[in-house]
Amino acid sequence: MTALSTAEPYVQAPLLYKGKVRELYDLGAHYLIVVTDRISAFDYVLEPAVPEKGNVLNQVSRFWFELTANLMDNHVVHTDVHQLGDWITEPELLKDRIMVTHKAQRIDIECVVRGYITGGGWRQYQKTGQVNGHTLPEGLRKNEKLPEPIFTPAAKNDVGHDEDISIAEMEARIGKELTAELQEKSLKLYAFARDYCEQRGIILADCKFEFGLLDGRVILIDEIFTPDASRFWSEEKYGLDIEIDSMDKEPVRSYLAASDWDQAGPPPALPAQVVEETTARYLDIMKRLTNE
Repeated sequence: MTALSTAEPYVQAPLLYKGKVRELYDLGAHYLIVVTDRISAFDYVLEPAVPEKGNVLNQVSRFWFELTANLMDNHVVHTDVHQLGDWITEPELLKDRIMVTHKAQRIDIECVVRGYITGGGWRQYQKTGQVNGHTLPEGLRKNEKLPEPIFTPAAKNDVGHDEDISIAEMEARIGKELTAELQEKSLKLYAFARDYCEQRGIILADCKFEFGLLDGRVILIDEIFTPDASRFWSEEKYGLDIEIDSMDKEPVRSYLAASDWDQAGPPPALPAQVVEETTARYLDIMKRLTNE
């Protein structure tokens, strides 16, 4: 298997933005998003890229956008590379990686929903008993299911980490009415996906959404319920007070954590075994979620 590190040679449209994984092109009336096989960790893009990762992310997003369309409008126009004509020089190479979308105005808030106390939420709780201003019950254990899912927004930063903020801070930035709508939609989407995943032996611990404005209405944009935007746990590996092996790029994180890399300079190249294991992880979560 070969990996796609960039789509630039194959797209005959202006490149507007090149993120860690996605590339955004201008088609005039719409955007074109191409999902590459690049992989990032600790704010670095790593080498080499991971074969099939971009295909998985794009197909999983497409699956969820279709499945949740009755709950929330989204930005998808189509995902058929053959409709792009001369914009694409190698359609077979990009056929599972593209998404043509409406040009929505991004709302610069990352909408995070947590159903379990883990990760950054757990670290906050240990220090303050709160997560993003939510006061939680005393005595919670790491990875424990919360009494109710909580909405914990973050202010988006295109460079570096996003900034955790309270709902009050979110209201000050974008207004109470829009905040309430995004909170309601985020919690509803999480509940839907959580129940869907439970039927497949998967725990959706937390997830994040991005929203945009199109003709004055709120729609879902970016990606949804992918291994890069959600924390999936296999039920058979779930436990309290442990580090759960999540169903994503955990082999990459584990390798880097065990190496002597100090995160002060370029990270080491990923060994072939780590790349192969990561590809297998992404393919496995896609199969379990979509049956494809």
